[in-house]
Amino acid sequence: MKRIAVVEDEILMREELLDMLQKAGYQAEGICDFEDVAGQVISLSPDLALLDLNLPGASGFLACRELKQKSGIPVLVLTSRDQLRDELRALDFGADEYLTKPCRKERLLARVANVLKRYEGRQNLLEGPGFLLDRQTYTLYIHSHSAILPKNQGKILEALLTHGTGPVPKEELCLALWGTTEFIDENALQVNLTRLKKTMASLGMGQQVVPVRGVGYRLVPEGEK
Repeated sequence: MKRIAVVEDEILMREELLDMLQKAGYQAEGICDFEDVAGQVISLSPDLALLDLNLPGASGFLACRELKQKSGIPVLVLTSRDQLRDELRALDFGADEYLTKPCRKERLLARVANVLKRYEGRQNLLEGPGFLLDRQTYTLYIHSHSAILPKNQGKILEALLTHGTGPVPKEELCLALWGTTEFIDENALQVNLTRLKKTMASLGMGQQVVPVRGVGYRLVPEGEK
């Protein structure tokens, strides 16, 4: 049974959506606390997130972006915001579908089924700018091709992707590579980073790994410092 996380602050609307989805054969769970929305959704590990944009004390846009940066969970935005600029912004932040309220039940369920179908077998995928990384096999999908990364390179790229454009501390990279933060072998870390950089360049990924002084490393568009 597919699981759907419903992020909606209006209680009656949330209950209506949960009831509709459950009657359609889905396991639906509502998010009622709107602090760290992305973290709560990720902890549920759903097959789909149904996300409102107007949330108390939180930005649905930023929650959408964080979800797409840190997971492979598809996002269907369901909102009363019917301006084109809002739709374009949500899609730019990674939303897979955008529907405005009020919406016919049949249309919503059809869009839900369509997104789930598109994502079948992709639960382990992390999405980057123009590429996907399978975090189980470290297979990289880019430019209609695929390449299997060596394990250490895959671990580094996975850590970088889960932080979006933010820096990844050296300690976290060492934990990903060797399972410990008790020591930092700068030479070994540099060797693995250099190999990943060469692989990324050879695949034409358009991204680069850059150092952040006193912190660690981050993933940025090629040419950006």
